[in-house]
Amino acid sequence: MSRLPLRVRLVAGFVVAMLVLLSAAGAFVYWRVEYALDRGLDTELTQAGAVVAPLVAPSGRVTSTAAADATGTGWQVLDARGRVLDSGGTAPDTPLVPASDLAGVGPGGVTEDMGALLPVAAKPYRVRITPLAGGSRFLVLGVRRDHRDEALRELLLQLALAGLGALAVAALVGDLLARAALRPVETYRRRADEIAGGGERLRLDVPAGRDAEVTRLGHTLNDMLDALERSLEHERRFVNDASHELRTPLTLLSARLQLARRRTRTVAEHETTLDELAVDVARLTDLATQLLALGAPASGEPVGSDVARVVRDVVARRRATVPDGAPGTDLPAGDAPSSLAPQEVERIVTNLLDNAALHGAAPVLVRVRVVAPAWTVVEVRDGGPGMSGELLTTATGRFTRSAEARSRPGAGLGLALVDQLVRQADGELRLCSGGEHRTHGRAVPEVACEHGAATTVTVVLPQSGQE
Repeated sequence: MSRLPLRVRLVAGFVVAMLVLLSAAGAFVYWRVEYALDRGLDTELTQAGAVVAPLVAPSGRVTSTAAADATGTGWQVLDARGRVLDSGGTAPDTPLVPASDLAGVGPGGVTEDMGALLPVAAKPYRVRITPLAGGSRFLVLGVRRDHRDEALRELLLQLALAGLGALAVAALVGDLLARAALRPVETYRRRADEIAGGGERLRLDVPAGRDAEVTRLGHTLNDMLDALERSLEHERRFVNDASHELRTPLTLLSARLQLARRRTRTVAEHETTLDELAVDVARLTDLATQLLALGAPASGEPVGSDVARVVRDVVARRRATVPDGAPGTDLPAGDAPSSLAPQEVERIVTNLLDNAALHGAAPVLVRVRVVAPAWTVVEVRDGGPGMSGELLTTATGRFTRSAEARSRPGAGLGLALVDQLVRQADGELRLCSGGEHRTHGRAVPEVACEHGAATTVTVVLPQSGQE
């Protein structure tokens, strides 16, 4: 059955269920009709027994044959060996029952059917065996079952014909219903085949305003296709960005190597060339790291972190390496919780400080504050020339840099990475400079800016357990 098409299995199951139901209903109807017919015959036998039994003499002979025959039944008086002592009515000369049936007859008598319903018996009888006084003789009364058996055979035939007709109709209706139910599935399959064949931006045609199992499946598949398309677009964009941005430093490395091989150089010149190559390799490594961070999926369920502690650790490491260029801090005395993981908060703070050091100017200040009851705010402020209103709007795009910044190191990925992490946390990235403000991601109006006209990057993060 598992190898058959689903439609065939549905129809077969429907037909089998109907067969069981019709068989049970037919058996019940047959039993009730048989019971009613047998009860009529038993009533006739009981009435005849009340007339004939008093007429049987001790010798086994019936004293009034006419009275016994008037009951309309066949009657016989048998001895214990099954021999006929007297008979009359419609009964034959041979015993109606075998002698073996007489041994098990109790005081109340017994009723039996002689002759089968199917195949048709020549002389079918329903008999009642009643022991007479003394227990050595038996009164056997019998009525022909011809009309009763004929009615039951006709009933069986009608039930069989009606059942076969009902099964045929059930199979036809079940096939139509199965086809109608599975038609949308076949439509989805053809459309999915088109999509698998290379069709882009195709979706399943799901009827609007209908909430059924198949339509819910269609909506789910469309959502899955949307997610796959976004993932594919993200992958294409990452590959395109990586190939575009990696081409320049790789070309530069190749050019430096070719220049170094054009003539014989001294050891000092080779060391100078190697230093230049090391700088290019470091930039290439940093670019690859940032591209991989942008292409990485979300970390999943938030684990939470203390933003103040992460900022304190990042600034401490910078003071250890560059004592004069370390930023100042303004941190709360208590915890500053966030729904992001510590490494994600560290990546945000590191990129903001790198941008301030590269494109801004001293003094650089990192401020962390808690806006009850749901937000933790990180502000990185520097004393640089600031950004134009247009750049404030586009600064979070990948590889976006101002004209002045193109001569400096960097690939324009820092704010793009910060923006991605903030959006994943359902927070807000706010860029402010010269009194202008731009919001990226979710807007959090309950968190107001608390700074002057200096260039300030504000990250608003939901606290742990907040949405």
